[in-house]
Amino acid sequence: MEIINREDMLELTRRMTSARSNLVRIAGAYIDEEGYIDGTFNTNFLNLRGEEKKRCLDIAKAIPFSKTNEELKSYQIPGFAPGSVWQLIYALRDCELKNDALLLNLYELIAENYPTGSPYAIYVYYGAYDVPLKGSDKSYQNESEETYQYLILAISPVDEAQTPHTPEAGFLYPAFTNRSTDLAHVNFYLKDGRDAGDLRRLLKNEL
Repeated sequence: MEIINREDMLELTRRMTSARSNLVRIAGAYIDEEGYIDGTFNTNFLNLRGEEKKRCLDIAKAIPFSKTNEELKSYQIPGFAPGSVWQLIYALRDCELKNDALLLNLYELIAENYPTGSPYAIYVYYGAYDVPLKGSDKSYQNESEETYQYLILAISPVDEAQTPHTPEAGFLYPAFTNRSTDLAHVNFYLKDGRDAGDLRRLLKNEL
């Protein structure tokens, strides 16, 4: 298991504000207590307004801002074999969440393998962050080193109005390692540092 640098995660979350968010798109599904999909959505993140935008930002930020190496841990992925869930996740990042059929495949996979006995929401975010160069004094420069394109997935319990709350599980992919894209690793999140085994097994499944 790789060690996550807390400063890398803080750099990402500092760019997740209403004024200067690098989140581009958000999609999601609502899962009922029996594990069936009960509605989906897919929209440009900039279309969100007011309290809805703040709530969606808070859910996204909860993943990288969680307790590093306790609630958020880095694992090597098994690869992009044809038909694997990681091929699907890579394709979703590549299309910037603009393929509803691929998203539906992901929602169904989670709904089938992540039973909770209570309703929950799956939120998926696509973001693009122009990673600024750092000078020898560690100050940010105007130039960009690369564009870090990433997905955040959050699984959150919902209330009677289907409003999601603090996520209980999720991931950041690719990992943001040494301020750069790390396609070989994923950062799994489990609230309160619970065992990530169930989520990891789910994301090793074949489609």
